[in-house]
Amino acid sequence: MTDLTLRLTQRDQPLRIHLIGVAGSGMSGLALLLLGMGHQVSGSDRVTTAETTRMQNQGLRFYSPHTAEAVQDVDLVVYSSAIRPDNPAYAAATATGIPLLRRAECLAAILHTRKGIIIAGTHGKTTTSAMTAHALREAGLDPSHYVGAEIPILGANARWSEQAEFMVAEGDESDGTLTLYQPTHSLILNIEAEHLDFYRDLDHIREVFTALADQTTGTLVYCHEDGVAHEICSKRENIVTYGWHDATFTATDIRDLKGSSAFTVSKDGEPLGDIELGIPGRHNILNALGAIALADCCGAAFPLVARAMATFAGAKRRFETKYLSANYHLIDDYGHHPTELAATLQTARSLKPTRLIVLFQPHRYTRTQALADDFGKVLQAADRTFITDIYPASEPPIPGVSSETIVEAMQRHGVAPATSVPDLATAHHLIGNLLKPGDLLLTLGAGNVHEAGSRIAADLKILEEMQALMPPGEIDGALYEPMSRHTTMLVGGPAQYWLEPHSFYAFAFLVEYCRARGIPVRVVGRGSNLLVRDGGIRGAVIHPAGGAFSEVGLAPGKGTIIAGAGVRLQKIASFATANNIAGFEWMEGIPGNVGGALRMNAGAMGIETFDQVIRVSFLDEDGVIRTRERAEIEADYRNVPELRRNFALQAVFKGKSDQPLSIKHRLEDSREKRRASQPVSASAGCIFRNPASIPAGKLVDELGLKGRTSGHAAVSDIHGNFIINQGGATAADVLKLIDTIRRKARDQRQLELETEVKIIGEDELMF
Repeated sequence: MTDLTLRLTQRDQPLRIHLIGVAGSGMSGLALLLLGMGHQVSGSDRVTTAETTRMQNQGLRFYSPHTAEAVQDVDLVVYSSAIRPDNPAYAAATATGIPLLRRAECLAAILHTRKGIIIAGTHGKTTTSAMTAHALREAGLDPSHYVGAEIPILGANARWSEQAEFMVAEGDESDGTLTLYQPTHSLILNIEAEHLDFYRDLDHIREVFTALADQTTGTLVYCHEDGVAHEICSKRENIVTYGWHDATFTATDIRDLKGSSAFTVSKDGEPLGDIELGIPGRHNILNALGAIALADCCGAAFPLVARAMATFAGAKRRFETKYLSANYHLIDDYGHHPTELAATLQTARSLKPTRLIVLFQPHRYTRTQALADDFGKVLQAADRTFITDIYPASEPPIPGVSSETIVEAMQRHGVAPATSVPDLATAHHLIGNLLKPGDLLLTLGAGNVHEAGSRIAADLKILEEMQALMPPGEIDGALYEPMSRHTTMLVGGPAQYWLEPHSFYAFAFLVEYCRARGIPVRVVGRGSNLLVRDGGIRGAVIHPAGGAFSEVGLAPGKGTIIAGAGVRLQKIASFATANNIAGFEWMEGIPGNVGGALRMNAGAMGIETFDQVIRVSFLDEDGVIRTRERAEIEADYRNVPELRRNFALQAVFKGKSDQPLSIKHRLEDSREKRRASQPVSASAGCIFRNPASIPAGKLVDELGLKGRTSGHAAVSDIHGNFIINQGGATAADVLKLIDTIRRKARDQRQLELETEVKIIGEDELMF
C-alpha cells in the first residue's frame, strides 16, 4: 500500500483508480484532483448528476448504478464513508484483493506532497477553504484546492496545479479522519458536539482535533472566540489567533452593507487595511479573518488578499441567493446544526426583511433527536417556520423522531409559528402561496431542501415578469393558489400561476405571454361547473376580475344589459330587477358568472344563456379582441364551440319591460324552486347531462345511489344529480362517486352518462 500511495503523485506511473460514490461533493473533488494528476479515473454512483456529466467531459469513465464489473482491472479503489461493505463494487474489490483506500486516506496522500493547508471545524469549513484558496490564487500563489462544494469563483470544487507550492483542503471531521493529515498549516474554526452518530461525546471530538493540532508542522491558526478550540490550542508555540478582541488578527469598524460586509483588519493591534467582503454575516467575517491569517502565514500580500475578499461571492448552498427582486429574496443555505442555523438566521435578519420565512429540513434522525431542543430555540428567530420530514442520509428511522419533534420543541420555547410539512415534494406549494412582498424565504438543510426553493424561484420569476410588463395594478397574481378556494365544490389542487387581469388588454397580454412561452392557459370564472383534480393545474389559470370584467350596466336599446365576464349571474338578476327588466329571473341562485355561462350555455327553468344574448366580445386565438352578433355564434345544449377556442370578455343581453311586482314574484318563485329542489351544501351543480330517456337525477335515484358516500363526498339526498362536499372532501372522493354512478348506469340501464361538470387538472402534482 505504501508503494501505491507513493505512485499517486508520480505522473510517469499513472494508476487506474475507481471511486465508489463519485457523485458526492467530496468524491467528485477527489476525482478532479486525480484526473488533473494524470491518472485513469473511473467512478460509480446510484445516480447521474450534472457533476458526473461534467467530469466525464474531463475524462472520467462513469458507471451507474454500482456494479462489480466497474472495478475490473483497476489498481486502486477509493470509497466514501457512506459506502457499505455490501456495495457491489466494494464487495468485488474486497473479494479480488484490489487495494482499498478511504477518501480521506487518498486525499492525505495527495496533500502530503505539497505544503498542505487543512481547514477544519464543525461549521464554516467550505466557505473558509474557498476564501483561502481564492485569496492565495489572487496573491499569485496558484494553490491546488479541494473544497466540499461547488465554488463559482474557483470554477470547481477541486483543482490540481502541478506547479503549486500549497494545497488547500477542507478537512472532514465527521468520521474521525482528521487524524490522517500532517499539514504544514492548519486552521481550526470551531469545535462543538456534532456527528454524535460517530463520536461518543465532545471529549471524543476533542481528541481528533488535538491530534490534528499535534500533527501540524507549521502554523496553527484558530478562532479565539471558540472555547474548545482555545482550550486545545492556546498553550502551543506555533499559534496565530483571530477574533473580535485579544487576538493576532481582529476585525473592527464592522459595517453591514446589505448583502455584503465591510470591516477593518488589524494584526497585533496595527491596522492592515479595510476589507469589503462579498457575502454578509458576522460569522463570515470571522471566517474571512481565518482565511486572511492563513494567507498571511503563506506570505500573501494583504492588498491582494483584500481584493480577493471583495470578489468572493460564496459557495453553492452557503447563504446563496436563489432569487432577488424588489419584492422578494430567496436564499438557500446548507446549515443543519443549531449553531449554523443561529448564525444564518442572524445574517438573514440583518437584511431587514418584512418577514423571515424558513423551510428547514432536519438532517439525520440521530442529530434531530439529540439537538431538537436547540433547534427549537434558534428557530424562534424566524417569523414563520416550516419543517419538512427528516433527510435520513442513509440512517434508519428512529421511532417517534420526525418533523413534529422540532415543531414540538419550538412550541416549548416560544410562540413563533411552526408547521410540519412532511412531504418536501409539495412543501413549495404551501410556502410559495403565502409569500408576500417584502418576504425573505430561507431554505435550510444539508439534504435536498434547496429543490423547493429552486422551484419557487423559477415560478416567481415568471410571475413577477408578467406583472412587471404591465402597468402597476393591472394584474394581481399568486403562486400555487389552491383551487379549492375558487370552485363551488371547494376541492382541487393548486394552480401553478393564478392570475387576475383587471382589463381586457391585460387579459390579452397574459394569453399572448403564456402562449409564446408554452405555458398552458385555463380561464376560470367562479368555478361553479368545475371539478379540479387534486394534482392541480399546471400552467396559468386566468381569473378575469375587477375593472371592466366586474361591471354591469344598461346597454343602448330598451331592456338591454351589458356585463363583463366576471359578473355573477345573481348580480345580473338583481340589476335587472332594480331596473324593471324581466327575463333574468332564472339566473337567481345560479352560482356561476357571465364568462362560464357563455362558454357552457348555462341554463335553468327552461331558459339558456344564449336565448338572451345579443352580442359577445371575446379574445380570439390570434390575440385579437372581436365582437360577434348572436346570429354568428353557434350555441348548443351546454356547448358553445366558438368559446372553447376563444375567451369571452363581455356580453350584451336582452330582456323585456315588466311590472316590478311581477318580476319580484317570478324571482321569488325561481329562488324557492331552486331551494326546494337543490342542495345548499357545496357542489358543482349538475354532475351529468340528462340522457334522452330519463333525467340524470331521477336515474341516480332509481339506481339507489342517493346518499352514497366516498370519503367526505356524497350523492345528495335532495337531488341525485348533485354530489356535495360534506367538509374536507377531495377531488378523488368526487371522481370515485362519478365512476360508481356511471358504472351502475352502464351495467343496469345500458346508459352512458356524460359529465356536464367540467373536469380539469392533473391526477398527480407535476410542478
